[in-house]
Amino acid sequence: MIEQPPRFADLDSVRNSLADVNYLADDGIAGVVYLADRLGKPVLVEGPAGTGKTQLAKSVAELLGARLIRLQCYEGLDESKALYEWNYKKQLLRIQTEGDGASWNEVEDDLFSEEFLLTRPLLEAIRAEDPVVLLIDEVDRVEVETEALLLEILSDYQVSIPELGTVKALQIPLVFLTSNGTRELSEALKRRCLYLYIDYPDLEREREIVSTKVPGVDANLADRWHASCGRSVNSTSRRTRRCLRHWTGPGLWSCWGSSRSMPRPPPTPPTCSSSTARTSRRWSRSSLRTRWS
Repeated sequence: MIEQPPRFADLDSVRNSLADVNYLADDGIAGVVYLADRLGKPVLVEGPAGTGKTQLAKSVAELLGARLIRLQCYEGLDESKALYEWNYKKQLLRIQTEGDGASWNEVEDDLFSEEFLLTRPLLEAIRAEDPVVLLIDEVDRVEVETEALLLEILSDYQVSIPELGTVKALQIPLVFLTSNGTRELSEALKRRCLYLYIDYPDLEREREIVSTKVPGVDANLADRWHASCGRSVNSTSRRTRRCLRHWTGPGLWSCWGSSRSMPRPPPTPPTCSSSTARTSRRWSRSSLRTRWS
């Protein structure tokens, strides 16, 4: 296990340091960040989109003065884009310049060396000598096979390269994984991480966020902003509100529209099936016969 001094003195220092970079953290968020530093474990952050999961990693990197290394996950992400890749074009040029004078063993040893290795975000974070924060964003978008590539890094902070051997981390970086819950993550990944769930803030916390991001804003203006978005914490479920939220900065998200402000769709014209049409014609004929009889 790599021994390194703790980054935070106590729980209050985490909360105050995050507040200094305009990220308002509660006791749960500050406690998980503190434990991640002391235990040397990654943090899996889940929650709805726009609640500050990605911004948490950015804010921690900012307050520590560390370099943020981000791996944006997407469907189809593989080892060559996440971990490492060999520079095949440069290797081919190296073979062509050798000619017929060198043996294959000499050329092979030279081809698979540091000179021809292309590091990707995961390997770059492991080999970094300066303080770094690794952000693996939207890990739920990758396939299960790609998710298995993370297990060795998250548990032992090392990467195995068949041609070079095992590359171990010089320091333990702070690692944050975010997930919007589009699919269930594997149990092996969850066991290696501390878990944190960030939900939408309540009304008082939203007012604090607006005041922090927009200094000097009038309290009545903030209340009118909340009212215009149609928020009602007591009467409406926060998970089912039809409110389009957009992330606009550390700890602030604004509402583009709500069920009150969005225009209603035009009414759909009534459709008439063939059976309904026949029924209506029969009623019309019977009413005429009754009227003239």
